[in-house]
Amino acid sequence: MEQMTSEQTIQQHIRLACSIGTCRLFRNNTGTLRDINGRPVSFGLCKGSADLIGWTTRTITPEMVGQQVAIFTSIEVKAATGRIRPEQQQWLNAVQAAGGIAGVARSVGEAMGLLSITTEER
Repeated sequence: MEQMTSEQTIQQHIRLACSIGTCRLFRNNTGTLRDINGRPVSFGLCKGSADLIGWTTRTITPEMVGQQVAIFTSIEVKAATGRIRPEQQQWLNAVQAAGGIAGVARSVGEAMGLLSITTEER
């Protein structure tokens, strides 16, 4: 019987494979823990924000030749059977609507497709 790859393993492979060349991705842990006094402390961007966030550098239009911009990049990593929650889809929609790169990836190949990374750029 074939063992399924965990979401954590897929995420690590994507982060390492894609964080070279024009892209940088970082793990975005979110949640709430209690401090030593019992007070809740929230961490991460916000509920629903993607597992991997960072930027993808692109050279832009002819009138700005040579300049580069960093495009906000957000990848929600899911295992083969993982489902996206509504707040995660809302996050991805908001990033895309603002001009960022956002999507769901279940493999390094899917993540590279989202980022439009070719073998030559790696």
